[in-house]
Parts: sequence; C-alpha cells; structure tokens
Amino acid sequence: MSPTTLIAVTLAVPIIGAVFIAAFHRQPNLREAVTLLTAVLLFTCVIALLPQVLGGAQPALHLLDVLPGLALTFRVEQLGMLFALVASGLWILNSLYSFGYMRSNGESHQTRFYVCFALALAASIGIAYAGNAFTLFVFYELLTLVTYPLVTHHGTKEAQRGGRIYLGLLLGTSMVFLLPAVIFTWKVAGTTDFQPGGILDGQVTGLALAGLLALYMFGIGKAALMPFHRWLPAAMVAPTPVSALLHAVAVVKAGVFCVVKVIVYVFGIDLLAANAGTAWLVPVAGFTILAASVVALRADNLKRRLAYSTVSQLSYVVLAAALLAPLSLIGAVMHIAAHALGKITLFFAAGAIYTAAHKTNVSQLDGIGRRMPWTMGAFAIGALSMIGLPPAAGFVSKWYMLAGAMEASRWTAVAVIIASTLLNAGYFLPVVYRAFFRAPVAGDHDHPHGEAPLLMVLALTATAAGTVLLFFLPDVPLALARQMLTGG
Repeated sequence: MSPTTLIAVTLAVPIIGAVFIAAFHRQPNLREAVTLLTAVLLFTCVIALLPQVLGGAQPALHLLDVLPGLALTFRVEQLGMLFALVASGLWILNSLYSFGYMRSNGESHQTRFYVCFALALAASIGIAYAGNAFTLFVFYELLTLVTYPLVTHHGTKEAQRGGRIYLGLLLGTSMVFLLPAVIFTWKVAGTTDFQPGGILDGQVTGLALAGLLALYMFGIGKAALMPFHRWLPAAMVAPTPVSALLHAVAVVKAGVFCVVKVIVYVFGIDLLAANAGTAWLVPVAGFTILAASVVALRADNLKRRLAYSTVSQLSYVVLAAALLAPLSLIGAVMHIAAHALGKITLFFAAGAIYTAAHKTNVSQLDGIGRRMPWTMGAFAIGALSMIGLPPAAGFVSKWYMLAGAMEASRWTAVAVIIASTLLNAGYFLPVVYRAFFRAPVAGDHDHPHGEAPLLMVLALTATAAGTVLLFFLPDVPLALARQMLTGG
C-alpha cells in the first residue's frame, strides 16, 4: 500500500468503524468488538507510516482545491505523527476501559457513545495529518461538534449546561479568533500550507504579528489558556471515559498540538524570536499554569482537581513552545505524549473509584488504597508523572523544559516551572497519602467488592505501565521532536 493510500485509509477507518458500530446497536458484544477492531486497525495504519516519517519522509495526500491557495491537504510530518500515535494508541485502551465502565454503571445510549468516540478519533487524525491551517481548522471544528454529544451524554440539566459552555467557548473562540487568523494568513502569505521555518517571514511584523499570534493562541480554545479555559472543567459532567478522551486522547491534545504546529510551521521560531512584541505568550502561559494549580489545590472533587490540573499541564506545553528554545520545544512535544499517558491513568483511576466505591471527593478516599491497590498504585504513577518525578515520563519532558528555559535565560519561566511543580505535589500527593496511609472511615461499607471490573483495571494498569516505559524509552517522541526542529 502506498503512503498516499495509507493516509486515506487511516482517515477512513474510524468513519467506517462508526457506521458498523451504529449498525450493531442491538448487539452489544458485536458493537464493542467492532469498536476494538476499529481502534486496533487505526493504530496499525498509523504505525505503518512511522518508519517513513522517522526516515525523514513526509507523505502527502491532496483531496481538493477550495480556492486558489486554499485546499484540503494532508501531510504526515513528525509532530502530526506523534499526535496520531498518541490518539490512536490510547483509543485501544480507552475502548477496553469504556466497555467495563459503561456496562458496570448501566449507562444509556452506549451506541451513540461509541459512534461519537470513533468520529472524534477520525477528526483527531484529520487534525494530526492536516497539511495546512485551513484543513486543520475544518477538522478542529468537526472535533468540537462530534464530542458535544459525549459531553451532554447524561442528558441532565447539569450536562446540558456543561455542554453549552463547552460548545459556546470552543466554537466562539475558533470562529471569532482562529478563523480570522487563518484568513489573514492566507491573504498575506498567499497560502496556509505548513512549512518548516513558517510562511509569514517578511509578510507580517510588529504589532500586526503580535496580534496575529494572539488570534491563533486564544482561537485555539482547546489549549485552555486563561481566560478561555472554563469549557474544560464544565465538561467534567460527562462519563469518565469521555473525560479521558477530552483530557488525554483527543481534545486537549489537539489544542496544544495546534499551538506547537502554528508556532513552528506558520510563524517560524526565528520570526517570533526576532520580534519582542510576541513575548507576551510566556507570562500568559505562566499565569495559567500557576492559577490553575492553585484552583486544583483547593478542589475536593477529584475530577475537578484533575480538570484544573489539565488546564495547568496544557500551559506547560504552551510555555515551552513560547520560549522558542530548541530544548524547550523538544520538551513541549515530549509533554504531549507524557501528559497523555499520565492524565488518562488518573482519570481511569477516578472512574474506577466511582464505579467500585461510588466516591467522588478526595476527602472520601481515606484507606481506599488498601482495598484498591492496583487502581491507587496506578494513580500514584500518574501523579508522579504530573509532578515531574522519576520514574515517570513527565520527568523527561519537564527536564527538557527547564533546560530550554535556562538555555534561553528565561528565569521567570524557570521559577514558574519549579513553583508549579511544588503545587502539583501539593494537590496530588495528599490523595496518595490518604489512600495508602490513612485508615478507612469507621463504618464505611460502600466498597465491598475491592477493585473495579477487570477491563477497567487492565486498562489503567497498562497506561500506568506506559507512563513508566516512556520514561525509560523516550526515543521515538524525542526523535520526532528533533526532526521537527530540523525540518526532516
């Protein structure tokens, strides 16, 4: 199969899978088998392109011309390959986890859930493989639309309200900021194609450049830069597998992926470094990191704590990219993978606790690690990664971020990373301490069955193991990051 054909097949697989999932809505076992098979096929297709991309090739597929210089085009470069690997690989484990979660909790509309999940992965692959800003924008919007039914899955007033915030903020920021940015780029550069070194050098300078950067950064609402972050905690009304999709597999990863892609391939590192007016992004990202960490520190609801942790962790990627130092950009790319594995583990653990013990607050978790050692052990590993401690992958990405900040003599950024690391420890370690080192509350009989269903425990154990494995074997994401910087 040629690389061009393989790109087309990769984009088609989750869409075809969604059709068959819907067709088997009255046969749950077949529906779930199709879901898992689709996830495995998608990952296989993505993996098949990896050797060529690591070898410096960038296979492409041109679909159609919309206007002169504006086309639906796909090109698989290094950053897109990493995002595709993360999204497609974690979909397999999220599917296994979802089977256990959805059945154990008696969730309704399960077919719609799996169909929307497959379509969300199709949109994510479209974003990953986008060859220009126009294609990226189209699939970025599609991702918002197909994940809306997942956020409002329960159909309650609270779910509807969370869905309105989710849809309103993400569509609002993209239409008001991102779309004008793409149109302006097309007008001044004559193209929106992603190119190493960017396409705006000599086209935009001064305040116009700073303003265009602002349109892109705030227009990419999925990156959750403050003040456009409220959609993320609002979306926590969704079932836990959806939270995992939002925080680890697709939505927020699409956000920070777009941030890095725009900085590297639209603006270019050299252009931004030569214009002091674009330096505002560093303090904005730093403020988001610290402010979200403080909110997480005070949150008792476990999913809310994890949601604000995600807001903070996403801005690590934005901060590292905004520093424009080669090492920090490597750290930004590495953190996309490290955060995905660590955060999905934490959300899997939160869902397992809810399923097996019906507990949602940190203050309720005293002694739960003695009854759910696999779940809370995995949670501890995910927490180590978010804090940035070995042997978890988050240590590697934070190491590169700190090294890049020091290389660029950006001491404020160094201080932000160190301070936020302490805050991360402040809101994660107490959860682990409560779980393992406090006695259960007397008379607590809410947890008679030990661990959650086997599929859920297998999935969260696998992602925790992946977090540790990525610490010891970070070669693929690091190689992709370095090739992204060198353009091949």
